[in-house]
Amino acid sequence: MGLAKRIIPCLDVKDGTTVKGTNFIHLREAGDPVELGKAYSANGADELVFLDITASHEGRKTFTDMVTRVAAELNIPFTVGGGINELKDVERLLYAGADKVSVNSAALRRPALIDEIAARFGSQVCVCAIDARLEDGNWICYVNGGRVSTGRDLFEWAAEVADRGAGEILFTSMNHDGVKKGFALEALAKLHDILPIPVIASGGAGCKEDFLDAFQKGKADAALAASVFHFGEIAIPELKRYLRDNGIKTRIQTINQ
Repeated sequence: MGLAKRIIPCLDVKDGTTVKGTNFIHLREAGDPVELGKAYSANGADELVFLDITASHEGRKTFTDMVTRVAAELNIPFTVGGGINELKDVERLLYAGADKVSVNSAALRRPALIDEIAARFGSQVCVCAIDARLEDGNWICYVNGGRVSTGRDLFEWAAEVADRGAGEILFTSMNHDGVKKGFALEALAKLHDILPIPVIASGGAGCKEDFLDAFQKGKADAALAASVFHFGEIAIPELKRYLRDNGIKTRIQTINQ
């Protein structure tokens, strides 16, 4: 059956609180990131992603402190992103306890950052997040939290990211984000076919069947979601059993508290 497919809750953090929006706007609070992380770790999540979605200069120290508090509560890998522009930002977050870092806007502005992270810390540390919107039949990459178009083609950029040494790609469809009507399956499948590295699906999870489609039709290596987990719409153990029952290999672990 190959490698197990991963289920990854994503926590967007703003001013120390987890928030979730739709199509990258209309944010609402979802809870304390440390407590949510601890709960997900205990309930079978394979990994976690924490994103500082504002990444203001003042907020970075607060966010770093939160990473340290999260690390003390988890026994699963977690990725941290937001405001990473140079190697010292990566070093700061890894020292705080993160296992991987996610780069997005900074990598599009200065692609050599990917090479630098991979050379210094290893490809396994570097997750390249790509936010893209389908426009007139073409997937276009955006930066600044989905606010600014770069004009770059998703598939061209993803191939370059892999060539530069990123360990995996986190692809978020801006069209599907928060809508809960399924992932961007055709784009995911194409990314899988052209890339030598794992692809994490993001944007669109609304029900268990959407995750199944991400793995079967989208060929994703992992699926990431936020609101369906934060607000109790889908329980991770139940989701994993459903996937297993439908032929998808997942890690189902028993954790003693």
